[in-house]
Amino acid sequence: MEYVRFGNTGLEVSRICLGCMSYGEPDRGNHAWTLSEEKSRPFIKQALELGINFFDTANVYSDGSSEEIIGRALNDFSTREEVVIATKVNSRMRQGPNGAGLSRKAIFAEIDASLRRLGTDYVDLYQIHRFDYETPIEETLEALHEVVKSGKARYIGASSMYAWQFAQMLATSSQKGWTRFVSMQDYVNLLYREEEREMLPLCKAEGIAVIPWSPLARGRLTRDWDETSARSETDEFGKTLYAGTEDADKKVVSAVAKIAEQRKLPRAQIALAWVLTKVTSTIVGATKASHLDDAVASLQIKLSDDEIAALEAPYIPHRVMGFV
Repeated sequence: MEYVRFGNTGLEVSRICLGCMSYGEPDRGNHAWTLSEEKSRPFIKQALELGINFFDTANVYSDGSSEEIIGRALNDFSTREEVVIATKVNSRMRQGPNGAGLSRKAIFAEIDASLRRLGTDYVDLYQIHRFDYETPIEETLEALHEVVKSGKARYIGASSMYAWQFAQMLATSSQKGWTRFVSMQDYVNLLYREEEREMLPLCKAEGIAVIPWSPLARGRLTRDWDETSARSETDEFGKTLYAGTEDADKKVVSAVAKIAEQRKLPRAQIALAWVLTKVTSTIVGATKASHLDDAVASLQIKLSDDEIAALEAPYIPHRVMGFV
């Protein structure tokens, strides 16, 4: 396993982060494809055995049961000091007023609820789960600052939004002397590279860690284009990410397959090796043991300039996706 400093912080994280949206009771929330606690625990244990110390979840995943499963498993299989736990706030957790968003009231309520579910006194990284258009950014940023100063979170991060919004929030935090975001969790993979235009350069200039979600494009980069999975058939959000550019996207998938065949390696390793040239650590979901093995193996792959060019050549501009 490789470890790296998390942006401009002293925190050390594994370059593979286990994404935990796949772990949650199937009868809670709207993800029927998730794994129950019994089926989830072996993957969390495997991740730890492979040297992964970074785990990402969210309050909204499977209506909080993802946090519950992760918290219990990490408590059983590791010590709190060994692991870096990240969770998120913004999505709707209950009906009615103040059941979602980034208001002071919502943030204070949801951090306490997440800590209860995770069974810990603090999270290492508390992330806003998208931009909140209804709440002044000053209110959100001051509340997050107080969450850090109270000891309930060590660092704060953000997720997919426009680069101008993130720049505005970073500038406001600096002007007010509040805790700044240290990371950006955005959508980056060979089928969606729009973040290379503004967000990735902004993060590089500001020393912000980049930890992309869906680096394998919901698995599309790991299989033939027409092949499906149980998740792809029921993942309604995922279906919104690949409309209108199918012809070009198929060529990208073919390029991954060609290089994987030449290298005699799984396609997932090639696609992840490309992502790792762009980011700090990448979030990988795992519902098969091979998923984690491939993720860790990708750290050892060094793509040549010609291979990178071949992977990138078929790409065409995409509409902004993932948060709008």
